[in-house]
Parts: sequence; C-alpha cells; structure tokens
Amino acid sequence: MEQIRFEAPTDYYDERISETDEQICRLIKQRKELSDNNPGFPTKNYITDWSKKYDFEELFLNYVFADFLNEEFYKPAIEPKNFQKNIPVLKAIEKKDTFYSVTLVRQFENVSVVHFNINSNATDESSEWDHTEFKHYKLSIKSEDTQFECRNEGGGGNSGNHSYTFIVSPALPDDVSQYNFVFTEYSLPSKKDTDFEFVI
Repeated sequence: MEQIRFEAPTDYYDERISETDEQICRLIKQRKELSDNNPGFPTKNYITDWSKKYDFEELFLNYVFADFLNEEFYKPAIEPKNFQKNIPVLKAIEKKDTFYSVTLVRQFENVSVVHFNINSNATDESSEWDHTEFKHYKLSIKSEDTQFECRNEGGGGNSGNHSYTFIVSPALPDDVSQYNFVFTEYSLPSKKDTDFEFVI
C-alpha cells in the first residue's frame, strides 16, 4: 500500500493560533487515552448540540469525528522487502458451516504476510449471501515477548469465498506453530467490534 503524500493547502499560517492548535493536539491525545483509543462516535444529539453551540455545520463535525476513527490509515505503511520463503500453515476452524483458515505465511526480510481465507456453502444464487455485505476482520497475534503490529491489506472474493492478507511486523519466526492468530470481526464505518471472534 503506497503511503499517501500530503501537501499543505496554503503557505499561510497565523502564528497567533499556534498555542490553540497545540491545545487541540493535546486534547486529541487526551481523548485517545481516556477512551483507550476506542472512542466510538458521538450521537446525533451531541453533534446537533455542538454544531449550534459552537457555530459549525453538522456535516463538518461528522467528518471531523469520522476522521478520528481512521488514524491508522495515515500511519506509514511497511512494504515487504526481500522475499525469503513460503511457510505452509494450514490451521483452520469451522463455525456455523463456515471454514476459516490460515493457509500460508509469506516470509520477507522485514515483515510476514499472513493469508486468511473464508469458505462457506453460500453461492451466487443463494439467498443466504448478501452481495452488499462484506465482512471486515482485524488480526492480533498473542506473544509474551514481542508486540506484533498487524495491518489489514484488504481482501476480496465472491459468493462464499473470501481472501484477506495481513502484514505483520516485525516478521514472525519461521516456526509459527507457537502463535495463535486471533481474528475479530468489525463493522464499518464505526469500526465497532461485533461479538464474533475466533482463534486459529
């Protein structure tokens, strides 16, 4: 995933507001800490009240708070470099006639790429499958001595078959059998976790 480049929309800045802008940054950090970085989204009543109280358009406030949920999107993306090997994993779990599997880990010098597949009995003609519904998952890897950052690189598929890839940094050891892959389903745009989580 290519890192987004940003260019300031203007060369002008009113230095008189620098302390105010720093305070905004401080409050954003405080907001993350108080909510354990899981703030949710203000209710419509709050948005309406604040828009009137502080003279903002409701749509503007909606976009401001929506962007707070997307901070990870702006983090520098770590691109895989210097492919090393493929490690077959073939770990799986079945829930409600749906088969979830981690089939492969591709090892690079700086990261690992985890391949996650979902297979179900749904077909294009099946009423059980909704073309408008695409599941979203995040991955976490539990370890006592290493903290792994897992980034969802997206996925795709059709009918009952979907595939996803996750970039894990730092790279996993070649013996991945000692680790559990924890997948949590979440909804968009709120990024709220559903009650569905499983370990492979």
